[in-house]
Amino acid sequence: MERKFDLEDRLIDFASEIISFTDTMVSSKAGNHMSSQLLRSGTSPALNYGEAQSGESRRDFIHKLKIVLKELRESRVALKIIAKSSLHHDLAFVKRLINECNQLISIFVKSIDTAGKKNL
Repeated sequence: MERKFDLEDRLIDFASEIISFTDTMVSSKAGNHMSSQLLRSGTSPALNYGEAQSGESRRDFIHKLKIVLKELRESRVALKIIAKSSLHHDLAFVKRLINECNQLISIFVKSIDTAGKKNL
């Protein structure tokens, strides 16, 4: 049980970092666009994970975890675009977020695989 809350806390921390990150991005047409995109995809995993915890069935739970994974992957690509386009001045912050995003993606790939095997 406790691990569930640890992962939820980690997703909430990631969302909070994304909020701080997007608030300090370069203010330009591209910066504002990518900031909005990342803000949506980077905060969504925590919200969807919370929803998954009350999934109506194992299938529903897995479906919601797949949405979390999709949003994390979208966030990772957005962060890479931001880094490559120099839309944020703190490259270490970008790299830290990409690293955390990669770790979360790995966790959810494994979680979905494990949950799917229990379905058989």
